[in-house]
Amino acid sequence: MENKGNFWAGLAVMLGLIVAGAMLPKAVKDLKSFDRTVSVKGLCEREVNADKVIWPIRFKVVGNDLNNVYNEIENKSGIVRKFLSDGGVEAAEISVSSPVISDKFTQEYGSNDRAYRYVATVTITVCTKNVDKVLALMSSQSKLIRSGITSENEWETRPQFSFEALNDLKPGMIEEATRNAREVALKFAQDSQSTLGKIKQANQGTFSIEDRDSNTPQIKKVRVVTNVIYYLKK
Repeated sequence: MENKGNFWAGLAVMLGLIVAGAMLPKAVKDLKSFDRTVSVKGLCEREVNADKVIWPIRFKVVGNDLNNVYNEIENKSGIVRKFLSDGGVEAAEISVSSPVISDKFTQEYGSNDRAYRYVATVTITVCTKNVDKVLALMSSQSKLIRSGITSENEWETRPQFSFEALNDLKPGMIEEATRNAREVALKFAQDSQSTLGKIKQANQGTFSIEDRDSNTPQIKKVRVVTNVIYYLKK
C-alpha cells in the first residue's frame, strides 16, 4: 500500500516537472520581452507674448549748485511721469528711485577742473502687465529726448520682458510632447516589426522660456522635452 502511494506521489512530481518544463520557454520569452524597450523624446514649442515688463528710464542731471540740481531732478521726473501717464501707465505701476549724486570735487582721483561739480542719476521704473502700452511708449521715446532726458547706456535702460502664465500652458504642452513621443515610438516599433507596449518610465522634462530672437524680446519661445521609455513586444 505504501509503495502504491509512493508511486502516485512520484508520478505527480514527474507530471509537474513536465508541465513546468513545457511552460519554461514561454516564461523565459515573456521575461525577455520586458528587456526590450525604446527610449524616445517628445518636443513641444510655442510662441507667446510676454505678459509683464519692467522698463527703467534713467537720466542724469548735472550742475554746480546742488539746489538747482534737485530742482532739475524734480522737473525732469515730472516730465517722465507725465509722459508715462499720458501713455496709459497707472501711478501704482511707476516707482522713482532716490537720486544718486556724486560730487566730483570730493573725489581723490582725476582733475578738479571739471565742467560740472555735481552729477545726479535718477531711475524711474515702470512695472506693468500691460505690455502693449509700454511698447507704444518705447516707440515714442523721442518726446523724452526732445525734453533733454537721455540715457548714456542703453543696456542700463533695456526693458525686461517676462512670461508668467506658464502654469496655464503646462498641461496642454506636456500632453502634446507626450503624444509626439508616442508617435516616434510607434514609428520605431513598426520599423523593427514590433508592437508598442506600455510606458515603462516617463520624465516630463524642464520647461524653458527664451526670447524668440534678440530683436523682439517681447515674444517668448516656451519649450519642453519629455523623455519616455516604452516596452516593445514581438
